[in-house]
Amino acid sequence: MPLGRLTIDLEAVAANWRLLRDRVQPAECAAVVKADAYGLGMAPVVRALADAGCRTFFVATLEEAVALRLQLPDVTVGMLSDRVEPQVRDLTAHRITPVLNHPGDVTAWRRRGAPARAWLHVDTGMHRLGLSPEEWRALLAERPDWREYGIGGVMSHFACADERDHPLNAYQRDAARAAARAAAWALSLGNSPGIFLGEAYRGDLVRPGMALYGLNPKPYAANPMRPVVRLEAQVLQVREVTAAGTAGYGATAAVRPGQTLATVGLGYADGLLRSLSGRGFLYFAGVAAPIVGRVSMDSIIVDVSRLSPKPAPGDWAEVIGPNHPPDDLADKAGTIGYEILTSLGARYARTYLPAGSVS
Repeated sequence: MPLGRLTIDLEAVAANWRLLRDRVQPAECAAVVKADAYGLGMAPVVRALADAGCRTFFVATLEEAVALRLQLPDVTVGMLSDRVEPQVRDLTAHRITPVLNHPGDVTAWRRRGAPARAWLHVDTGMHRLGLSPEEWRALLAERPDWREYGIGGVMSHFACADERDHPLNAYQRDAARAAARAAAWALSLGNSPGIFLGEAYRGDLVRPGMALYGLNPKPYAANPMRPVVRLEAQVLQVREVTAAGTAGYGATAAVRPGQTLATVGLGYADGLLRSLSGRGFLYFAGVAAPIVGRVSMDSIIVDVSRLSPKPAPGDWAEVIGPNHPPDDLADKAGTIGYEILTSLGARYARTYLPAGSVS
C-alpha cells in the first residue's frame, strides 16, 4: 500500500494558464511541460491545458516531444534544448518545432529538405544555450534568405527575472528585441517571472512553466497562482521517549524523556530532500511538527509533542499543501520549488482532480 498520496489539481493548472493568457494578451501564452510537466505527469497536464485553449507546448527533449505529439496531434510542439543536428529527420517526421541553439543546428535545419518551422535562440546574457552575439552577427552578415531556414522567430531566456530590479533583465530585454527587429521576426522572451516584469519583457509568445504548477513567479510579492499540489504521508509509528537519547542516523538529534515522536513514511527516495534534516516541518491539522534528525530513504521522524490529540499510525501528515506550499518547503531545504516538484518520487498514490472540478 502506498504510504504517500499526491493530489494534483488539473483545474488549478488550467486556471493558472488562463490567468497568464489573459495577462499577456495579445501575445500568445504557451506552456512549458518538460520533465514530465515538472514532475506532475505530462499526459494529464497537457490534456487539461489543451482543453483550456493552449495550442503551443515546449519540452526539453525529442523523446518528450514525440510523446506529446502522439497525444496531441494538432498542437505546436517545441523542443527547447535537445540536439537538433543528429535528429532532423525525426523532428520533421513528427512535426516538432526545434529551438536552434548553435550554428550547427542552423546549418542542419537549413538542409532539412522538408517544410518545417523553428525558433532561433540568441543568448542575451545567460551563457547557457543559444547563439552567441558574435555568432548571431555573423549569421546576419551573410544576408541569408530566411525562407530557406524556416525560422519563425527569435527566442531568448531571462537569467534573473525573479529579481525584478536586477539590471540584467533590462539588458536581456533590449538585446532580444534588437535581435528580433534585425531579422523582422517574432520574439519569444517571457518566462513565468518575466511575464510579471511588464509588457516589454514578454514578446509575441511567452513560455510559462513553474507558474502553471502553482509556484510563485513573484517571490517579492504574494503568489498570484492557484495551488496545484497536495502531498500527504502516513504515520507509521508513534512512541513516547522514556530516556534521554538520540534519533535517526548519525545520532545528530538529541531526544528527551516525555517527548513524543512519530515516524512518517516518506524520505529522500520520495523527493523529501535530505537537506531538510533537522530543519523541515510536516503539518497535522494545521500544526507544525518539526523533523527530528536526518531524513532517511523511506522515512522521517517528527516531533509531535505539541499536538493534541497525538497522531496515530495510519493518520496523514501534510507535506505540501495549504499550510506548507512547495516554495516554503524549498526555502527550508535551501533550494527552489522547481527541484521540489521535479524530485517527487514514483511511490505515491496519485490522484488527478479533473479540470472543471471544484478543488
